[in-house]
Parts: sequence; C-alpha cells; structure tokens
Amino acid sequence: MKPTHQTPVPFNTPVCPRALALASVFVAGQAFAQGAGGEVPTLADVVVTGNYQNAVGSTDAASEGVVTRKLLQGRPTLRPAEVLEFVPGVIVSQHSGDGKANQYYLRGFNLDHGTDFATHLDGMPVNMPTHAHGQGYTDLNFLIPELLQSIHYRKGLYAAEDGDFSSAGSARLNLVDSLPKGLASVTIGERQFTRGLVAKSVDLNAGTLLYALEGAYNNGPWQNPENYRRVNGVLRYSLAEGGTRHSLTAMAYTSHWHSTDQVPQRAIDGGLIGRYGTLDPSDQGKTSRYSLSWQMLRQMDDGEWAANAYFIRSRLALFSNFTYFLDNPVDGDQFEQAESRNVMGGSLSRLWKGSLGGLASNTTLGAQWRRDSLSPVGLYTARDGVRTGVTQQSRVQQNSVGLFAQNETRWLPWLRSVAGLRADRSSVDVTSNIDANSGERTAWINSPKLSLIFGPWEKSEVFLNWGYGFHSNDARGMTARVTAKTGEAIDPAIPLVRTKGREIGFRSEWLPGLQSSVALWQLDMASELVFVGDAGETEAAGASRRHGVEFNNHYVAAPWLILDADLALSRARFRQPQGDAPNAGRHVPGAVQKVLSAGVTVTDLGPWFGQLQVRYFGPRPLIEDNSVRSRASTLTYARVGYRINADTRLSLDAFNLFNRKVSDIDYNYTSRLQGEAAEGVSGIHSHPAEPRTVRVTLSMNF
Repeated sequence: MKPTHQTPVPFNTPVCPRALALASVFVAGQAFAQGAGGEVPTLADVVVTGNYQNAVGSTDAASEGVVTRKLLQGRPTLRPAEVLEFVPGVIVSQHSGDGKANQYYLRGFNLDHGTDFATHLDGMPVNMPTHAHGQGYTDLNFLIPELLQSIHYRKGLYAAEDGDFSSAGSARLNLVDSLPKGLASVTIGERQFTRGLVAKSVDLNAGTLLYALEGAYNNGPWQNPENYRRVNGVLRYSLAEGGTRHSLTAMAYTSHWHSTDQVPQRAIDGGLIGRYGTLDPSDQGKTSRYSLSWQMLRQMDDGEWAANAYFIRSRLALFSNFTYFLDNPVDGDQFEQAESRNVMGGSLSRLWKGSLGGLASNTTLGAQWRRDSLSPVGLYTARDGVRTGVTQQSRVQQNSVGLFAQNETRWLPWLRSVAGLRADRSSVDVTSNIDANSGERTAWINSPKLSLIFGPWEKSEVFLNWGYGFHSNDARGMTARVTAKTGEAIDPAIPLVRTKGREIGFRSEWLPGLQSSVALWQLDMASELVFVGDAGETEAAGASRRHGVEFNNHYVAAPWLILDADLALSRARFRQPQGDAPNAGRHVPGAVQKVLSAGVTVTDLGPWFGQLQVRYFGPRPLIEDNSVRSRASTLTYARVGYRINADTRLSLDAFNLFNRKVSDIDYNYTSRLQGEAAEGVSGIHSHPAEPRTVRVTLSMNF
C-alpha cells in the first residue's frame, strides 16, 4: 500500500512532527497490515484521535507514543514543565523557586533537573550540558502550553536519533504553526497569582505569522513571598512552497524570583519555621533565554530531506543555601551558581522510502551538531544574595557531533525490524581559574540499536527492543584534577558514560476505544558519576541496574468521555554496595519506585468540559542502605469549565484539591542550624507541595 499523502506535512501536524523524520522512520501499522507489497508509510499517514496517538502499528516500542493537543489543552498544569507529566510514568516536582528548572523522575531515576531524559522543542535541545546548577539542566519555563501541538515521547534508548541524555527517555515538544482564531486569556488565583496571554496567527504574504505574549506573577504560599515574575514572547513564521515547508521561530523569556528551598524537617518540628517557611530569605534567582530556530522539510518522490538550525542565548544567576552554617559558621553557606551561555547547532537528514530486495524498506541517514560556549560558568560564595568570592570559575567550549543511520524493513506481513547505529563525538576545552582543572578532552562512543515488531494480530502486536546509549558528564569534571573547595587530588570524570537497555512490550486494542500497552524494561549504567554543581566537583557512584514494568491504558468510553490509567513500577540498585558503614548499601537514593496516574476527561458535554487527574508518587530510598525513606504523596488536580458562547470559555482549576500536606521532594543530608554541633545533623530535608490552589481563567477567541 502506498501512502496517498503527496504534500508536505506541516510541523504542527497532530501526529508525530515531521521534523522527527530527520533521524528515524516510524511506521504506520494500519498500512502495514496490508502486507509488504508497497512502500513503508511514515507517521504522516497515521490519523490521531483521542488523548494519545498510541494505536497498534503507530510506534516502534510499547513505551513510545504521542500526546495530542486535545489532552494538552484539556488538563490543567500548575507549572509549564508539568506538560511532561503527560508522558506516562513521569513525575515533575520542584524543590526551589518556580523560576528554577523542575525536578524530574522516570524509570527508577531521580533525574535531578534533566540528566538522562532528553527534551527538545521544535528541534532545539532543552538540556544544557556543563550547566552551572546540574548536568542536563532542563528549564521549560519559557514554554507557553497553549502553543503546544503535540509531545512525541520515547522511554528507553532504542531510536538512532536519540543521543546524549536519552537513556531514560526523550520528549519532543512541537509548537503549532497557526491558531484557528486569536486567543486572549486572563487567569487569577490565590496568593496574588495573575497571568495574561495574547496569541494570534495572521496571513503574511504566502505564509503564516504566529505571535504570542505571556506575562505572569505569583507569590505562592511561602512565608517569604516568591515575587515570581515571568515574561514570554513567541514570533513564528511558517511558509509552504510546493513540496517544501519552512518555519522560523524567535522566542524570548526572562524571569526573577525569591526561593524557598527545601528545609530540614527538624526546623519545622522544633517550631523554628512554619511548613512554608525558609531559613535563608535571601535565596533567589534570575534567568533569561533568547532563541532563533529554523526548520525545513522537503518532500521528494522517494522520501524527504529535513534540516534545522538554532541559536540560543541564556543567562542564569542562582543563589542557594542548603546547609546553612555547616561550612561557614560565621557568614553562612549561601553560594551562587551563574553562567552565560551561547548555543549553536543543527541537524540534517535524508530519508529514502522504497524497497530492499523487494521488501518495503525505509532508510535514514543523519547528522547532528551542537556547540556550547560558556563564558563564564562558575560557583561562588555569597551572603544575603550578594557574591563574596570565587570557588571555581571556567570558560568552556564544548562541541558535540552525532552521526546516525537507521533502516526499517518489513520482512513478513507480521514482522518488521528497525536497526540503527549512531556515533557520537564530544570534545571540551576548559579554562579554569584553578590551573590544575584546565585542559582538553575528546571522546567517541558508538551506540547500536535494534527493534523487532511482531504483528499486528487481532489488533495486537509484540515488541522486542534493545540498544546502547550514553550520557555525558560535565566538561569541568572531565578535566578536573583537584576538588574546587579543598584542593584534594581527584581523577577526571569519564567523558561519556555507557548505558544499555532492553525491553519487551505488548500493545492491544482488543476492546473498541481502548488502547492498552505493557512494557518490561531493564537499563544498565556503567557509572552514576555526575558533576555536582552545588559542590563544584565530580561525585562518583558505581555501576547500576534498573528494571521495571509499565502498564498504560487509554479508553475513549464515549464521544465526550476519555479515561486514562497508567502504572509504573521500577527498581534501582547499584551493582555493588556504596559508601562506608553504617550506610553502605545498594539502593540508589531518590530512585522512584511506583507511579500511578489516573484521569477522567470530559469534552463537549453540552457547554461543559472538565478534567480530574490523580497522581500517586510512591516512597523512595533516601540513603544507600534504605534506612531512610521519603513518604508517598498523592495529589489531585481538577478542572471544571463552561462555554459561555462559541468564543468565550470560563474554567476553574484546583490544584492539590484535597489539600494534602505532602512533600514535593525529599532529600537526606547533613546541615547545620545556628547553635547545633559543628559537625551538623543528618536528616530529611523537604520542600512541601503547595496547598490547595484555585485559579480562574477567562479565555476569549477573536
């Protein structure tokens, strides 16, 4: 069966974005069910309905799918980055001010601020290597959720286009090219929350110009008001000429906030501060991000060319104090992490659709390139939000190049394969104020991948996935030979850390309207070695293994009713005990073990619409011997909306509907309050989930 689509697919198509065809071919199984006598169709030929595009034949793994705009616009989010919770099994939390990147959890990982989960927006990478605060730092506060068209997610490392940071998974967020009508919305809520948005698309010459402007303010429930101010702007021009489509997007974002970071539980229990209090009210941050990106897709008779290019300029200054008076009993332990970064990069790929020995086959060759220039990136001592000294400051040039090839072939009406290979090269040049930590490093790593897909039979299919991947370490850790704070000798970090994954999956649509999938997975990591921005040095941990099971269900029960239920169970262990007695153990601290999410979405029930979402975040070990654990948390979000007329909607959102007093995040480490022993006290430090929060939004089309 040949695909009938002969025109270029717009970047805002509700299926997986065509820019994804740069690197890999994803097969539409409904066409495959016709046999191997014709061309292999791509996702351009798949019709997407409901909340997810997870139909039989639409992906290469049971853990892969597309979140549609229908769900993205129907479910409320407390923060922009929570759109990633639409990916089954992902948890998004916060341990600081809302302007800081969120904390992410998936597949037995505490991903910190993004390490091992690769995120892209319209072809631009969001993860930042060699970041001042954490490797792979993923700040999505520049995102305007109303402009999202889809999220293409993968869990695991089985696709050739996925490179650095993708061992746990990846998400590709895609913006709309145009809006059917202009949108103006105003949101007001408790604790002085206000948000305004204006967005509209207009015809301009032969193309379409989309513009959007967002402003937001929030104090939050904190005893030290957050005073969070955020401004976002988007300008996007898209143009289709014959078989070629272009988009050019400019984005601007800036914010400033006061932070209430995690605090020791003993300070709350002792009455020193309240549940929403802070021990250092001068903690704060400010950041900015400006970008210009271009995408191109040119459809050919035998396939397509795809390309993108981007430039990003970002700044961050972050003041934190997690240990209070442990290191400096006089002035306190506040520190500043700051960086000034320019990023340039792009990709180019060629897809050939045709046959191999008479068998339907697609082949993709591609290249990706990225250059990060940091001048400088540093860790500094501070007091009362003012820098007082330099712990380590560096200028960094970091280049990453990835080459990949992927072939997809249908061998039999019930069997197809996806085989890929990528090669990655990383080179860094670090000039540090600590001479011993300056230097250059270069490393190569190859990552073969293979997937076998059996079926469909009786609207069901089976997946076998296997592959190698990696994550990079901070460039400063690659060249460091002494610790930044004490000057002790250390070994440089491994530049690229090997990971290996495997998965068995099953997907079925045995009941009309129901899509169900099960995935059994395992991931081995050669080292948990990471650069710790809070300490300015590399922290070593051993090899690890994670494995788990995921069970996802999406049911269109009626034209106006959609039900979702997802369960993820995982186990993470070091291959050998870590640390010294009495805390030696094999548990990976912070590793998520159980996630449950269930939702009900009501659309077009007369003038009414709404959504109810329950999220269970299970307990985690906080220390290697599992003697200290976090408590589980359950949060409920709800939306009730009413269409006043065709162009006006009113909605009421409630976050933490039942006002549960739970933690957003827990850590276990040593800190010292004034008056405590010099060696400090080890214990749980937590950041509370926000109490019940109500917001009202009036949206109008024009």
